[in-house]
Amino acid sequence: MATAALESEAKSKLLINTISIAVPVAVAVMLAFPNKFNLGDWTKNLSHVIGTINTLTTLVLIAGLIFIKRRQIDYHRIAMTAAFALGGLFLICYVIYHVSNPSNKFNGEGAVRYVYFFFLITHIGFSLVVLPLVLRAMFYAVTNQFARHRSIVRYAYPIWLYVSATGVIVYLMLYQLFPPR
Repeated sequence: MATAALESEAKSKLLINTISIAVPVAVAVMLAFPNKFNLGDWTKNLSHVIGTINTLTTLVLIAGLIFIKRRQIDYHRIAMTAAFALGGLFLICYVIYHVSNPSNKFNGEGAVRYVYFFFLITHIGFSLVVLPLVLRAMFYAVTNQFARHRSIVRYAYPIWLYVSATGVIVYLMLYQLFPPR
């Protein structure tokens, strides 16, 4: 029985590692495409959908923290599952947007450019780190390995919250404060 459980966990970790590598590689390849697919003008609005998803994710992550601090486990589970689902929806919208639209150039000038690029670079860097952490945290929660869940969440949660919140900041700076010309 223990051997089967270990084999199952090993397979799950292999899947988590594969996804953690495949997703960033696929996104990098997609962003490097010189020619974009014409999926219609509706895709131009996805940048606003992505900004909304990041905002909702940030709020749900904060709610999840509040719920767990209050020991409201069921609400915490709902909030974190919603944040995870929003992350999946974000990825789908992000991919569709970037395979069909060129990247926008930041139009801010002066010191605000340094602020923008600081948030953008740290957002991208931490987004590469957070995926395997979140996948492991979810795996441990779903398999009732709560000690391991708490151990990894100590790192995963603040990084996930940072990535989500800086996604909102980057969106606001790129599309609202200094919109494309």
